[in-house]
Amino acid sequence: MPITSSAKKALRQSGRRRAQNLKNKEAYKKTVKEVRQLIKSKDKDKAKELLAKAFQVLDKAAKKKVIKKNKADRLKSRIAKAISK
Repeated sequence: MPITSSAKKALRQSGRRRAQNLKNKEAYKKTVKEVRQLIKSKDKDKAKELLAKAFQVLDKAAKKKVIKKNKADRLKSRIAKAISK
């Protein structure tokens, strides 16, 4: 356990940041999974509608440094490619 007041504050901050990062991570994973399920079930129209939301969530996660920018770009590219097939 932290002893100094600055260490206590750092522990509180890291806990809050971890919670926010997990929330963002779960959001992008859930959205990507939904799009992939729609693609798998041959529901291209709904997948295209959800594609914009997936791009938005991935960009937000990359902006907040939850994931790296290249990973967000790679996921967006793969989803878009799968829809267009």
